[in-house]
Amino acid sequence: MGAHTGRRNDEQMPGELKPRIQITIDCADPDRLCEFWADVLGYVIEAPPGDFANWTEYWLAQGIPLSELGEGIGNDRLADPDGIGPRIWFQQVPERKQVKNRVHLDVGASGGRTVPLALRRSRVDAEAERLVARGATKLRALYVDGVDHYGVVMSDPEGNEFCLH
Repeated sequence: MGAHTGRRNDEQMPGELKPRIQITIDCADPDRLCEFWADVLGYVIEAPPGDFANWTEYWLAQGIPLSELGEGIGNDRLADPDGIGPRIWFQQVPERKQVKNRVHLDVGASGGRTVPLALRRSRVDAEAERLVARGATKLRALYVDGVDHYGVVMSDPEGNEFCLH
């Protein structure tokens, strides 16, 4: 990554590309997590480029050896249908998750601070229960009396933590 230029994004020089990010999540079952997170975020499963039937065919055509692709890769990429949010790639890895995430996703489910706290809490709890039915686990609520915040810490079907708020 290059040095920070000190320019704001709207001060981009002609011919420069703005940095874009892709979130990569290591996992054992890309298909399962892709379906789960598409539902959570309202994203769509990203089809491979051109006429390729799946991402494995695409990467093999690019010269990536099958031994580096993992087993049974089909749905492993998500895209924001509005083109605003980052792409998400579920990278198959052999090892299981071992420790707490150092980075996690915060998912807004409450409607924001203009909504009364009781209603925000009800919305977050309802979404948490919906996601539990989809394979997530509710870990703990984030609430302190007198503080205008409510959230729920959860984990996806493979144990990756995220927060609903």
